[in-house]
Amino acid sequence: MKKKKLPIASLAILGSILIFTWILPLIYPVDPFALDAEAILMPPSWENPLGTDRLGRDIFSRLIYGGQVSLLIGLGSAIIASLIGLVMGVSAGYFQGKIDGIFVVVVDLFLTFPTFFLLLALTSYMEASSLALILIISLTGWMGTARLLRSQSYEITQKPFIKILRVASVSKIKIIFKYFLPLLAPLFFVSFTFALSGAILAESGLSYLGLGITPPQMSWGSMLSEGKSVMEIAWWVSFFPGLMIFLVTFSLILLSDSLQSITNQKELNR
Repeated sequence: MKKKKLPIASLAILGSILIFTWILPLIYPVDPFALDAEAILMPPSWENPLGTDRLGRDIFSRLIYGGQVSLLIGLGSAIIASLIGLVMGVSAGYFQGKIDGIFVVVVDLFLTFPTFFLLLALTSYMEASSLALILIISLTGWMGTARLLRSQSYEITQKPFIKILRVASVSKIKIIFKYFLPLLAPLFFVSFTFALSGAILAESGLSYLGLGITPPQMSWGSMLSEGKSVMEIAWWVSFFPGLMIFLVTFSLILLSDSLQSITNQKELNR
């Protein structure tokens, strides 16, 4: 069977975007908040590589700064959501019984409402900020990871060596950390990449609707929203932040699919 490999192009794109958002500011120290009344909606040029917006601000520098905000929110949300999903899923799959019953009720309760509408409801009652968005997105994005890990934890619990360890009265904490987590690690990382792409899209969607990052702060989603009113005369204002959102999420999805294929292949080879 042919060995699966990680998508080099996706990793290269993600690496380039990280360099763009965190290292390039050292080379391109243009103030993303600086207004220029004489350079309103200027197309891409040598002076402004990606053009300017309706207030004369440099799109290139704003794309860098907005990327830092979008990626931090996405990464923070994905980490918290994945850890919540890990704890919930492993607890339900290992302990089963009443804990599993409570898990099913809680997950069904969250899934009763469409995730994006739940996001809209929560953001309408909280003041928009990066921290608030991280908490809101993570609290509405852990269910998929939890259900996936719960299912896998059920299978691990039925393995003979786990049954022997439980009969031998080995500490539950030791069983979970020493045996469960290493077996769940590949599936966890697959789920994490999906959660990261979903969190970035969620932040972009909320900011586009005006419920996420608000001026004077910026993210790729808020930049996309600002450009919709001038799209017919200044396509570059919304095109470049939209392109960055697409590149990040598409690369993460390809990486997730590749990791899942590698994980499935290892399972088949056992």
